[in-house]
Amino acid sequence: MAILEGVDKQYINGQWTEGSCETIIEDKNPFNQEKLLSIKGASQEDVDKAYKTAEKAAESWGKELPQKRAEIVNNFHDAIVDNKEELIEWLIKEAGSSRVKAEAEIQISLGIIKEAASFPSRMHGYITNSRVPHKENRVYRRPLGVMGIISPWNFPLNLSIRSVVTAIALGNTVVLKPASQTPITGALAIAKLFEIAGLPKGVCNAVVGKGSDIGDYFVEHEIPKLISFTGSTPVGRNIGKLAGQKLKRMALELGGNNVFVAMEDADVDQAVKAALYGKFMHQGQICMSINRIVVHESIADEFVEKFVEGTKKLKVGNPQDKEVTIGPLIDSKQVERINEDLQKSIDAGAKVVFEGKSDGALMHPTVLDHVTDDMPIAANEIFGPVAPIIRFKSNDEALTIANSQDFGLSGAVHTKDVEKGLQFASKVITGMIHINDQTVNDESNVPFGGEKGSGIGRFNGDFIIEEFTRVQWISVQHEPRDYTPFA
Repeated sequence: MAILEGVDKQYINGQWTEGSCETIIEDKNPFNQEKLLSIKGASQEDVDKAYKTAEKAAESWGKELPQKRAEIVNNFHDAIVDNKEELIEWLIKEAGSSRVKAEAEIQISLGIIKEAASFPSRMHGYITNSRVPHKENRVYRRPLGVMGIISPWNFPLNLSIRSVVTAIALGNTVVLKPASQTPITGALAIAKLFEIAGLPKGVCNAVVGKGSDIGDYFVEHEIPKLISFTGSTPVGRNIGKLAGQKLKRMALELGGNNVFVAMEDADVDQAVKAALYGKFMHQGQICMSINRIVVHESIADEFVEKFVEGTKKLKVGNPQDKEVTIGPLIDSKQVERINEDLQKSIDAGAKVVFEGKSDGALMHPTVLDHVTDDMPIAANEIFGPVAPIIRFKSNDEALTIANSQDFGLSGAVHTKDVEKGLQFASKVITGMIHINDQTVNDESNVPFGGEKGSGIGRFNGDFIIEEFTRVQWISVQHEPRDYTPFA
């Protein structure tokens, strides 16, 4: 039985209600523009109601026994498993996901949920010594209260769940705002699955609305203590400014201009396989996608030849086809943006070694050689299936390229000498980097996040527990203290 029928409304205080804004959100299949559903958008009044509902629910949810919170998180996990195929179908038709990507997104989400189920019993406080005689210092870890979460359209289910399930497991309540392109997989499916899991009313709320209608208000609202945002760097900077003025906490996972470095001694065949995955998974619409392929000049000809051979084998088309690995971009505007940077880079001297065509939101892969780091296709985050290859002469030059942009999310370096790779990786200013692998990695127990324009804060494991809770120091004076000379 389909569980996602009728979830085309706002979800506030456990009720599915029509939004009160005049704006209509049209949810369309990016491959063929088929209308999936329409949602009457949320207004600022709806956002206010959702936050006040979450604030009231926080009073009891923050005091809930840890085993009860863990039970509901585990129920949420099971609800996803039970409805996996329906969720995959929605990821394919709403987000343009290939089946491989959709299945991977489900698996990553399930890993995060299992990790989060342990969080209620990992909110450790501690007792420490004092410089004052007969005093005891106790440090308690508490939920923050209400959190506002804004999620993107590229991995909508995973990147919403990452913040939502963690917040809830730690005793917080949430209001979730998805990207307008993916309201079901980015929010409303999650609300429904938590409803099935038995989550009390008001703990998880979802508002679907245009950023122009509710975006700034959602961030500036007085109730949420933390804003979690995953998306582009320009939008993230604005959110940082708005939230900073209100002295809110922030967890911002933003864009990336990730380098993939193949050194002189790299295993070319393995490097090519890794680069194909890291560049073209989900059409390159991943914050961790390879943006610049940086190859030593001594192996560049071989690398380019084999990379083009691999690119030619990728099937492009309707993601409903299980053989398709490259589906549509989220909309045709993204194609236009990328093609503009592509043409400017070709005009500047980049050589097209494999040319793809564009048809609406469908963009076939393109491979460029002899790209320089200042060309638009290298300097800008691509977020699409264009692979720019930059040749380098020395490792120092490669390191300069790796650190040249105002991003630092992920990276990769290929070499047969692991220690040399480790030395290089440690000098790259990035939150994550992988030796002899590709750039698209996420594991639920290791810190996920970036440096510079790629954001602030870390997700996963103990790192996200720190981000999504607060600590309180309470001291106990067991015997009377000497206050001389005052008393």
